[in-house]
Amino acid sequence: MSAPEIDILTKEVLPESELQDGQMKTVEFGEGKVLLSKIKGKIYATSAFCTHYGAPLEKGVLSHDGRVVCPWHGACFNVCTGDIEDAPGLDSLWNFSATVNNGQIVVSANQKEVKSKVGRIVPKARTKSAEQKKAETVVIVGGGSGGIHTVESLRMNKFAGDIVLISEEPYAPIDRTKMSKALVDNAEKLQWRKPEELKDDFGVEFHPGTSVTKVDTSAQTVTTSSGATHKYDHLVLAPGGKPKKIPIDGADLEGVLTLRSVQDTKKITSAISKDSDIVLIGTSFISMEAASAILKKEPKSVTLVGMDETPFEKILGKDIGNAIMENMKRQGIKFYMKAEIEKLSPADSNGSNVGAVHVKGQDPIPANLVIMGTGVAPATDFLKDVFKLEEDGGIKVDEYLRVEGHKNVYAIGDIAHYVQYPDKFPRRVEHWNVAGNHGREAAHNITHPDDLVAYTKVPIFWSSIGKGLRYLGTGAGFDDSWTDGNIDELKFVTYQAKNGKVTAVATMQRDPIVSKANELMRLDIMPSLDEIRNGKNILEIELIGKGENKV
Repeated sequence: MSAPEIDILTKEVLPESELQDGQMKTVEFGEGKVLLSKIKGKIYATSAFCTHYGAPLEKGVLSHDGRVVCPWHGACFNVCTGDIEDAPGLDSLWNFSATVNNGQIVVSANQKEVKSKVGRIVPKARTKSAEQKKAETVVIVGGGSGGIHTVESLRMNKFAGDIVLISEEPYAPIDRTKMSKALVDNAEKLQWRKPEELKDDFGVEFHPGTSVTKVDTSAQTVTTSSGATHKYDHLVLAPGGKPKKIPIDGADLEGVLTLRSVQDTKKITSAISKDSDIVLIGTSFISMEAASAILKKEPKSVTLVGMDETPFEKILGKDIGNAIMENMKRQGIKFYMKAEIEKLSPADSNGSNVGAVHVKGQDPIPANLVIMGTGVAPATDFLKDVFKLEEDGGIKVDEYLRVEGHKNVYAIGDIAHYVQYPDKFPRRVEHWNVAGNHGREAAHNITHPDDLVAYTKVPIFWSSIGKGLRYLGTGAGFDDSWTDGNIDELKFVTYQAKNGKVTAVATMQRDPIVSKANELMRLDIMPSLDEIRNGKNILEIELIGKGENKV
C-alpha cells in the first residue's frame, strides 16, 4: 500500500521588505492563513490562530525572544518552534518552512495543517532512552487544569517514564471554564483529551472516578479508593478545590446547588425553564458569569445576592464593579447587595425543594433554584496527616513549587501557597490559568533537576462578564490607579499601583494591553504609574529585557 499523498503548497506570500524585525503579519495561504514572524533577522512561519479559542495571534504581542502572547487569554507560544509555553492552551502551533527568494518570502506548508482547527499535539514520548538508568514514575493527583498541563509538559520535556493520573471526576480532564461561561454540560464537549488519547498518545495510566485515600512519603506511595497502591518517584498534588456552601438554614434543600462539576451543570441546565426563578448567592466571577449564561435561557427571573456593596470592589475598584453591575441590570438581572442572608425556605411546608431566599430587611426572594457561588476550599483533607496545612487548608511550596521538606513532591493550583513574583510574597490563587502554568513549571523541574526554574509568572485572568474582562495582577494590592477610556461604556484600561509600581492591569475592549503588560512585567521593564499617567503608551515599548540587545 502506498503512503498517503501529502498536500504541500509552496508559494510567495510577502516581500521581505514588508516584514520588519520583531513584527508579525498574517498572510493568505491557499484555503487558510499563515502567521509570519521575524525574530533577530530570521523569518518564521506558523499557524495563525491561538490553539486555545482561536484568537488571531497577529493581534497579540511578540517579544524579542520569539514569544507570542494571545491577545485574549494569555496563552503563549514560541514562534521559532511553534511550541506552547504558557497555559491555558494545550496544543502547539503548526510550524512551516519559510525562506527568502529574490526578495520574496516563500512558505511551504501542508494544507491540512494550515486549515486545521486544532493545533500540533505533543508527539509520543514512551520510548525509554538508552541512557536512562531507571524508569521513573510521576503520579499526578487531580484531573483538572494543573493535572492535564503537567501531563502535556512532561511529554513536551521528553519525559519517557510512566505517568499515573488519578482523578475523582468520572471523565477525562475538561475545560471547566466553559461551564460557568456557557453552561456546557456535556463532558465529551468539554474534555481536552479523550481517555484513549491519554492512554495511546501520551502513555498515561488514567484512573477516573478515583480518590486518593493515603499518601506515604516515606514509602513514596499513593493508595486509592479502589485499593490500588501506586509507587512514585515524583508526586504532583493538584486536587483543586471543593465548593463551599454558606452554613445557613435550608442550605441542604433540593435545588440548592454549587457549580464545579459537569454533574452540577447538568442539574442546573435541567432545572431551568420559562417559569424558573433563579437566585445566585455571591458575586464571584463564577456567579456573575453563570448569571449571564442562565439569562440567555430566558427563565422567569435571575437574581444575584451579594454580601459586598459592589461586585469585585476589592480587585477592580468600585467604579468598574458598579459599571459591570449596571450593565448586567440593563440585561435584566436583579441585584441585592450588602445582603445579609437569613435562611432558605422550602416551596411549601411539606416540601423538600427550595422556594425562597430570605434577606434581612427584604421580602423573600422567590427561588426554585439557588446556586451558591461562595468560593471553594482546598481539597486537601486526605493530606492533613501528611503535610503541614495552612489555615485555609492550602500547602506552602517553595519557589520551584515543591512542598517544603519534600524535593520530589509538588503542590500546584488551588491548593498551593506559592511565591508570587516580583515582590516574592506567599499567595494562593484559585484560577484555571495559574493551575495550568503551575503544572507546566512543575513538569519542567521534574525533567530538569539540574536546571530548576522558579515560578515567576504573574497571573492573567479573563471573564465573560461585561464586555470581556482581562485582568493581570500580582496580588500586591494598590493605593493608586489611573484609567484611560470610558468605564461606563465598558471600554477602558485601568492601571493599579502600589508605591508607584504597577501591580495590576484591567481592561475591556482594549486588547492586547493586558498581554503586553504581562510581558513587560516578565521582563521587568513595566513603566511606573506616573509614566503611564503622563502619556507613556505601553504598546509602543519594545519587548527587550534589561541588559539585553535587540540582535
